[in-house]
Amino acid sequence: MREILHIQGGQCGNQIGAKFWEVICGEHGIDHTGQYVGDSPLQLERIDVYFNEASGGKYVPRAVLMDLEPGTMDSLRSGPYGQIFRPDNFVFGQSGAGNNWAKGHYTEGAELIDSVLDVVRKEAENSDCLQGFQVCHSLGGGTGSGMGTLLISKIREEYPDRMMMTFSVFPSPKVSDTVVEPYNATLSVHQLVENADECMVLDNEALYDICFRTLKLANPTFGDLNHLISATMSGVTCCLRFPGQLNSKTVSRQFCSSFKRLVMFHPFDSLETLLHLQAEIELPGLYPYVTGRSQGYTACYCHVPKTKHSYHSRNQPLVNRGIK
Repeated sequence: MREILHIQGGQCGNQIGAKFWEVICGEHGIDHTGQYVGDSPLQLERIDVYFNEASGGKYVPRAVLMDLEPGTMDSLRSGPYGQIFRPDNFVFGQSGAGNNWAKGHYTEGAELIDSVLDVVRKEAENSDCLQGFQVCHSLGGGTGSGMGTLLISKIREEYPDRMMMTFSVFPSPKVSDTVVEPYNATLSVHQLVENADECMVLDNEALYDICFRTLKLANPTFGDLNHLISATMSGVTCCLRFPGQLNSKTVSRQFCSSFKRLVMFHPFDSLETLLHLQAEIELPGLYPYVTGRSQGYTACYCHVPKTKHSYHSRNQPLVNRGIK
């Protein structure tokens, strides 16, 4: 099986990652204890890509959770799906990065990076045929940007032939007023260009506008933004988690790999930064732009008129800032 190792770092990355696991656990019929409660064999056909089957029929996510402070880890453990993760895969420090990229990349993060790499190696060794890595982080904070890019570079050195994909949340003054966020993002972009094969750009300002214009939310919360990102992550990884025409045996002897998906997204090596476009539609396994606070969108299958919404600027998770 072509396994994918998921890594989430920092407060933002861990909160988004936790929501992502909630979504795909629901899609694969896995409850909060890790037991399968679904009703379709398709849910289990490729579940080994993101889950490892442990004793007693329990499914454990192939995930590594890291942070430089224990607060986020404690909240994840006490969350609805906190007990599904392997306890040894929680790696955290005590000092925090204080929104400082250098602390995450050179000092506090560098002291903790070896412990994270040990967990990554253990998960990689437990895989039959590791396909690649998936990193979820923010570029505005100190841990997600500084330590996140440090980990990406270390993994690239140790696993040069494995795919590296990132879900990178770019900062916005509409969501946070931390003055150093643009500097953290600027220092991180170079690392992503050098070491990542795919970089899914998620702009907080664009997500904020989607909550206003499409979801009609007067006061969007971080939970609403995380819902949009988790829907995007679920949709991007659907072809890796479920069977379909793109990964049928008539196309290839193996299932759809990250490399094949990367080539389909952009055939030119220089275009490493991707924009994931979504419309106001619902696909099997992908439910974008619908939250508990927003109603009025009904399920339907994708067709050409609806697909046009994907290319509308209001549905793009990246703001056009008029760069000249």
